[in-house]
Amino acid sequence: MQHISHYRSPLGELLLAADETGLTGAWFAGQKYFARGLDPAAEEGEAPALAAARAWLDRYFAGEAPPVDIPLHLIGTPFQREVWELLLAIPYGQTTTYGGLAVELARRRGAAHLSAQAVGGAVGRNPVSVIVPCHRVVGASGSLTGYAGGLDRKIALLTLEGADTARLSRPTRGTAL
Repeated sequence: MQHISHYRSPLGELLLAADETGLTGAWFAGQKYFARGLDPAAEEGEAPALAAARAWLDRYFAGEAPPVDIPLHLIGTPFQREVWELLLAIPYGQTTTYGGLAVELARRRGAAHLSAQAVGGAVGRNPVSVIVPCHRVVGASGSLTGYAGGLDRKIALLTLEGADTARLSRPTRGTAL
C-alpha cells in the first residue's frame, strides 16, 4: 500500500509517495510524468520514508547537502534503475552530461557504447525528483536540456547547490543530448 504526503517547497508543491519499502515518488505539481506509477489506491497517510523525505527536503532547501539516506524504492525497468543509481552518485553542486552517464553505464556493463538518448529517456522518467538528482544532468557542452519539473526549477536547484550555472547555456530548438 502506498501512502502520499504533500511538501511545500520554495519551487512549488511536491507530491511524495512511499510504500513499506521506501520512497517511491517525489513529483512537482504539473511536471511531466506526474505521479507516474502511483497506485490509484494510495492514501494520504504516514510512512517512515515520507517523514525522512520531508526532513531531507527541509535540509536541502535550507542550503545543506544532506546525504541520501532515505530508503528508496525506485520502480522502473532494470535499465532505468541503473541510470537512477548513477544519478545518486553525482556530487552536490556538480553536473554531468547524458553522454557521460552513457559512457559510465557502458563501462559498468562491459559494453562498447550506450545511447545518450536512451540514458536521457531514463533520466527524464526518474520518479523521485530532487532527491535522486536528475537536475544535475546537462546536455552536451553544458547545454541546459529538459527537466521534467521545468527548466526554471532545474536552474533554481543548481543555483541553490552553488553549481556554476554561468557556464551552462539555455537550450535552443533541436539541442541534442
